[in-house]
Amino acid sequence: MRKSHLKWLELVVGILMILLGIYSLVSPSGMLTGITVVYGVFAVFTGIVDIAFYVKMERRTGFGPGVALVTGILSLLAGILLLCNIGAGRWAMTLLFPLWFIAHCISRLSHLSLIRMIAGNVSYYFTLVINILGLFLGFMMLLNPYLALISAGWLIGMYLICQGVDSLLLSFAMFDHSL
Repeated sequence: MRKSHLKWLELVVGILMILLGIYSLVSPSGMLTGITVVYGVFAVFTGIVDIAFYVKMERRTGFGPGVALVTGILSLLAGILLLCNIGAGRWAMTLLFPLWFIAHCISRLSHLSLIRMIAGNVSYYFTLVINILGLFLGFMMLLNPYLALISAGWLIGMYLICQGVDSLLLSFAMFDHSL
């Protein structure tokens, strides 16, 4: 995958995360039913981005971050499950959503050295803090999934918006870096 494709994928992921976060803030109580499809599409898309990152790094350096490949495959599988069976997806969302949060945060944390190199220290520390908070939120949802999905709609929405801003910052840094 070319570098220009990765910039655009990161930009689209950022926009989708922000939109998903706004939707979660607007409808925190009805999030579980209506958002299953949206989260499924988003999980598929982020899985593709993580796999593309792995392939790009593998071609460029001779080895890719295995974490990106594993989390990409997990995100892709979770998204396909949600899209293929909406009823089961709503039920499984209480388990899959926290696992996806955790997998995505681990993947982002594994990219920190590259983010620092491309986007600088501000983006590095922003990514670090947001993903540590995301790990905490993911584990909190695993420990008490029902309560977390009802009461944490606002937290999830804010977190997704922050993740979206993080992706936008990284994509803009990649655009600036290529000029």
